[in-house]
Amino acid sequence: MSFITALALSFNNLRTKKGRTVLTSFAGSIGIIGIALILSISNGVNIYIDNIQRSTMTSYPIKIEEQTIDLSSIMEARQKSVSSDEVTHDMNAVYSDNTQLEAVSKMSTSFTENDLTDFKKYLDNPDSEIHKYIGDNGIVYSYDTKFDIYSYDKNDTLVNADGSTLVDKKQQSSLSFGGKEFAMTDRAMSMVGGGSKMFEEILHDPDNSTVGTAVKENYDLIYGEYPTAYNELLLVLDENNEIPITALYQFGFLPTDEYKEMSKKIEKGEEVEIASYQLSYSEVCEKEFYLMPDCDYYVKNRFGRYDDISEDEESIRKKLAKAEVLKITGIAKLKENSENMLMTSPIGYTKLLTDYIIEYTDNSSVVKAQRADENVNAITGMAFEPKDDSEKAKDARKYMESLGEADKANMYSAFMALMGQPAKTAETSQQSESSKSGSFSFTQLIKMKQAQSATTSSADSISKIFEEYMKNADEKTLVSIYDNYISSGSYEDNLEKMGVVSYDAPSSISIYADSFENKDFISNCIEDYNNTVSEENKITYTDYIGLLMSSVTTIVNVISYVLIAFVAVSLIVSSIMIGIITYISVLERTKEIGILRAIGASKKNISQVFNAETFIIGLFSGLMGIGITLLLLIPINEIIHAAADSVTVNAVLPLNGAVILVILSVILTLIGGLIPSKKAAKKDPVTALRTE
Repeated sequence: MSFITALALSFNNLRTKKGRTVLTSFAGSIGIIGIALILSISNGVNIYIDNIQRSTMTSYPIKIEEQTIDLSSIMEARQKSVSSDEVTHDMNAVYSDNTQLEAVSKMSTSFTENDLTDFKKYLDNPDSEIHKYIGDNGIVYSYDTKFDIYSYDKNDTLVNADGSTLVDKKQQSSLSFGGKEFAMTDRAMSMVGGGSKMFEEILHDPDNSTVGTAVKENYDLIYGEYPTAYNELLLVLDENNEIPITALYQFGFLPTDEYKEMSKKIEKGEEVEIASYQLSYSEVCEKEFYLMPDCDYYVKNRFGRYDDISEDEESIRKKLAKAEVLKITGIAKLKENSENMLMTSPIGYTKLLTDYIIEYTDNSSVVKAQRADENVNAITGMAFEPKDDSEKAKDARKYMESLGEADKANMYSAFMALMGQPAKTAETSQQSESSKSGSFSFTQLIKMKQAQSATTSSADSISKIFEEYMKNADEKTLVSIYDNYISSGSYEDNLEKMGVVSYDAPSSISIYADSFENKDFISNCIEDYNNTVSEENKITYTDYIGLLMSSVTTIVNVISYVLIAFVAVSLIVSSIMIGIITYISVLERTKEIGILRAIGASKKNISQVFNAETFIIGLFSGLMGIGITLLLLIPINEIIHAAADSVTVNAVLPLNGAVILVILSVILTLIGGLIPSKKAAKKDPVTALRTE
């Protein structure tokens, strides 16, 4: 008997018992339905988790800074000290607890510098394994471009967006609030909303330098267009279409005098009534901002060197007249259901502006002058490393002669402050020796000039005092001035001061993954990289999202294990049930077995008949289970949407899962029917024929 004949025989038998066949198949499909529903819900949740992971990874990439602190090692050391119960001393005296000091020591040694130049070479290599796990947002290199952005308020007051121009110079040392003094740097930063963090580079896609897909997915453009050029900006509002009022002052939308007046009242402890403002979209986009790269603060003087004009407002205004104009071309806000705040600053600019500033700085006059001679400071005209004291004295005199009246007056103030110190310093010692050698001491010179002139308080008079003193200063005094007041720095320091940035040396690297699993693989790749480089070139970083999400990962794993156990129980129950049903069929068809054996059917043929029956039942059970599952998913999804108050989670049965479940149903029924079919094949034909 062929298997097809056995299949036809079993099908005819099942057709004569339609009701029981349907009920049997339905009973067998219950397990399949349960598994299919679990798969559907699990698949829907996994899709939701994948989307959450992808968006979460957009907000929390693996970020490697040029300078970082290894928080992981600190936390690990702290955990060890807390969990350790070992006491190595007796309880007969007072002993020291070194935990806190050891923690401080650990923190002081946890500050490290990462060699991002070499690591970038590893990332730029397309053969590096890490590229298998990089997400859609790729790898983003950030550069510490140095620039200021200025604007003018309606009173033509010059405003620097970093907030420095909102505070009077005389108030910059400290402020008093309620009888307590606060450092102006901290207070000013808190009042103006973060200083230079008012601008930030917009996240971009790996294949372009404008606004990235992730930004467009998480933000709604409510006016204008996204920036597409280096001189275009994006204004970002909160969910209420609002922006901090301090930002409006920093950007020059509101008058600076009004802000300063409020600051004075706050300083005196007076109550301040802050007005609310409303600006139209068009008014915001008409505002002009002026770009001032750090290299533009250095202007060539008549001595062939460069003056720093960062404190000279008039010179800055002249520079801004020819500066690059930036404008806001679009206004965006975070989408209502989005939880990924990709931008933390009110205004964003594209990578195109970063590239423009880097190129502009490289081509600036002061940078070219510095690169032309690596041994001489292009700003001061002095050697970075003078050969001897004679060269130091020469450089000091040359530097002093090139100073303007205001700078000479400032130098005078520095000298006077030094001479007011109670302890004798190297400078006062040098001045005493200068007096003995016949040259004027600075104190004697000042007293003489003060007696001769009633206008010594002016910068002009003070600078003349200073000039006369420098004419009579000997080498030792000039060397002392050089060592204490003139810092030539280094070639690298000067380029950094001018804002020079190398594409090979990013200030930070952000590596984006689309899932926590891929993020872990990226971390492993970084560890593998560290194993191939020297100790000083190892990469150190803190995986903040990994620290935060470790408990969440544990919970997800536990849920997965429970579901697997539940599915395993369902499979076992289904197999046992099919075996029982098949055994009942064997008992009912005992006489049929005897007839088949009597006409020549072998034991194998008898097994084939019942295996064919279980195959048909298994196939029908699987198809019925999948069909019922698809029908049940309609109300289940409605319940999920109502309970979660969201349509983001949908139970969906994957196609491959449905096919596998049907095949699994057939296999399970065949396995469940093996024992009954073997038992049927072993029945004695004579005994079977006598059975009613």
